[in-house]
Amino acid sequence: MRFLLYKWKVFNQEDIKAALERAGHEVHVFNAVDFVREKQEEIENMLAEKFAGYDIVFSVNYFQEVSGACMKAGKKYISWTVDSPMLTMYHDSVYICWTCDSPLSTMYHQSIFNECNYIFIFDKFNYMQFKAMELNHVYYLPLAVDSERLEHLLENTKPDEKEKFSSDISFVGGLYDKNSYDDIYESLPPYLRGYFDSAFRAQLDIFGDNIFDRILTPDILAELSECVDFRQDENSFSDIKLIFTNTFLGYKMAQTERIECLNLLAKAAKVDLYTDDPAKDRLRNVIIRGTVSYFNDMPKVFAASKINMNFTIRNIRSGIPLRVWDVLGAGGFLLTNFQPEFLSFFENGKDIVFYDSLSDMQAKALYYLEHEDERKQIAENGHKKVKELHTYDIRIKQMLEYVL
Repeated sequence: MRFLLYKWKVFNQEDIKAALERAGHEVHVFNAVDFVREKQEEIENMLAEKFAGYDIVFSVNYFQEVSGACMKAGKKYISWTVDSPMLTMYHDSVYICWTCDSPLSTMYHQSIFNECNYIFIFDKFNYMQFKAMELNHVYYLPLAVDSERLEHLLENTKPDEKEKFSSDISFVGGLYDKNSYDDIYESLPPYLRGYFDSAFRAQLDIFGDNIFDRILTPDILAELSECVDFRQDENSFSDIKLIFTNTFLGYKMAQTERIECLNLLAKAAKVDLYTDDPAKDRLRNVIIRGTVSYFNDMPKVFAASKINMNFTIRNIRSGIPLRVWDVLGAGGFLLTNFQPEFLSFFENGKDIVFYDSLSDMQAKALYYLEHEDERKQIAENGHKKVKELHTYDIRIKQMLEYVL
């Protein structure tokens, strides 16, 4: 089969491309460009011409214009999400009208019903929402790792590089120091600021449940509509609750949580942070190491760190983020917040270690720093499991069984 990979700025595209090629398919790349919404028809026509010579178009995450173009070109369109919720499945613009008060079944972008679509969603919670709408060709598919690529990379890592990236506790990821909530904070009435500040503090020690679903009452949403410019797109149906929960509160919560966790860990251990988003004025005793490349240096950090942290953004309701697979694929020890889907794939204390409160996180970090043999055995178990069961080769085979 001839695949066209619709490529944009996302980490795991090259691993997916390699897996498709190993499966015997021919893969070409089309670099995505920024489109102007007012020219949607012209965009789809242009893309349809580009897609004409291929059997299947593939993208990481869902693109409305790609789906529309595939319909016009008569091509199958595969998308595999790496973000959750996948907001382009709901709407076009960043801000959506707050006045809609409809059930989820009407909060979609119409393009998701295009017959060309094969949509694979890694977060089962989000998948079940769309499945309940009786949406054709939507499937649950967890993310994966190219463990062989990582093994080859790490086998050729020089001793000085291993030393360079060695850490007691490390975290690779953003702190969302620039987020939409901070942009509107000053425009919020004082009581709303206090309301959301209290919600952030309460959410910190609650895992497996999102309290933002309950605190955004109709009165609060009406008040927010006076502070934020929400616009409706004619082809989409959504509401302020969906957008505000994820793009405002979700990213602010991630910032709050990650800074709190890193500072707590740094009170008792050496903590290295790899990021381009340091929030220097709020971090305490955390060593900021700058960014690392996804393909070349990040696996070295995971392999050389005694403990790798994962803090899943609360927008991902049940799923396992890409960082988890990458840490285990590199043979690293993982300490992570609890996610419901861990129970389907890993055994706590055997393959990975997850915590259920901030105090539990700190206690387990200190325990496993002191118990090297246990730590190394867990890392080995986790690596073995993803290598045997959760590679891109396996996922692509599963995916194409639905498509071909």
